[in-house]
Amino acid sequence: MGMDTADWPTARLCAFIAELDFEQIPPRVVHFAKGLMIDWLGSALAGKGAHQVEMIDGFARAMGPADGPSIVIPTRRRTSPYFAAMVNAAASHVVEQDDVHNGSVFHPAAVIFPAVLAVAEAEGKTGREVLTACIAGYETGIRVGEFLGRSHYEIFHTTGTAGAVAAAAAVGKLIGLDAAGLNHALGSAGTQAAGLWEFLRDAADSKQLHTARAAANGLFSAYLARDGFKGAAQILEGKKGMAAGMSSDADPARLTDGLGSRWATEETSFKWHAACRHTHPAADALQSLMRREGLGPDDITDVVTHVHRGAIDVLGAVVIPQTVHQAKFSMGTVLGLIAVHDVADLDAFERHALADDRVARFRAKVRMELDAEVDALYPKQWVGKASVTTVDGRKFNARVDEPKGDPGYTLAKQELEAKALRLAEFRGGATADEMRTCISQIWSLDQPGSTADIICRALSANRADDQSF
Repeated sequence: MGMDTADWPTARLCAFIAELDFEQIPPRVVHFAKGLMIDWLGSALAGKGAHQVEMIDGFARAMGPADGPSIVIPTRRRTSPYFAAMVNAAASHVVEQDDVHNGSVFHPAAVIFPAVLAVAEAEGKTGREVLTACIAGYETGIRVGEFLGRSHYEIFHTTGTAGAVAAAAAVGKLIGLDAAGLNHALGSAGTQAAGLWEFLRDAADSKQLHTARAAANGLFSAYLARDGFKGAAQILEGKKGMAAGMSSDADPARLTDGLGSRWATEETSFKWHAACRHTHPAADALQSLMRREGLGPDDITDVVTHVHRGAIDVLGAVVIPQTVHQAKFSMGTVLGLIAVHDVADLDAFERHALADDRVARFRAKVRMELDAEVDALYPKQWVGKASVTTVDGRKFNARVDEPKGDPGYTLAKQELEAKALRLAEFRGGATADEMRTCISQIWSLDQPGSTADIICRALSANRADDQSF
């Protein structure tokens, strides 16, 4: 006897989203979601001026309306929700400071917040509705990423694939779709889900395209569903669905894992270093080792980072980086910045990643080796191990079980806000006063009378840029 359609994992996931009420969400999860939003807004502002964002915004200017209800965060102009979501999602993923969920290897903020905020402004939604929708997106996207598994991530950028489904769930929740409507929205998003890692080999701009399309396609899919457009009922686990074409180790049970009791949103990690998350465990391990032993970069002749397979798959393509963005995917460059400058933040990458000979020399000393223990723990846990040989022949090892920013070593409120301020000021996306106002408004987003547009009031107070970036 076949399974009742209501018992299909996708249907159960959609029923959970449809029934999710703000009052059901634990206050700690709501608080954490506000922190994620603050962190995301900083990243979106830091994307101002990046050539990838300029070009996607140029497309939006040419193809979309010249005015509308939704803010384009880097330029402060207004347009339709669709094009605002597209540009803001691209901007969110440029400087590699947006959040990540370890178990799904997924960057939720870059695709969920742009889509939800753009729609919420257009439809006059409350702060509580915004938070509920964003949490619905996190809970969905994380589970879809976990469901698709490690084999998926070898070829596909999960943020582009699971991200489209997450954005559809979030926007669908925001605009009031029922379970059947959400199922249609996920079906349409899943059939558009894409994002391949090939771009890493030649410093292509596809990573920002992935987030732009995921947010826009998710929004598109939710609006189509509201009008009765039908999507595949089992786009995730069906015989010719996403898993069938994109995974060899998919586990449908992950789609409904702990719905209503396990809040995957609060498992999300903040990124401390301005680089690919796969570099962070080793960077933290090397930094702790050098501080512990009092070593400088010239004291070291060889560094081995003991890593999981995903790190080799993603970082191994970058040998000598050609751009600052590509340098963020170079283990040697990230460790070189840590060794020489004791920091791998935005300014360090801009000033030293390509131009500092000391960083280049240290990069040549670094190699990755697959470590069975680290690989077995990944992706649930991202362990950092580093082994160092010194000029005088001494050998040292260091291990980090939780990189800074992980749930067990999360950022303090002051660190989170300071990071957001740095991001906002990085390319003049917002002044410190503007960002402090935004931060204050986000912390109060669940208060009665709070609406989506208060997040952007501080940014809208000044005249929008008339010209391109």
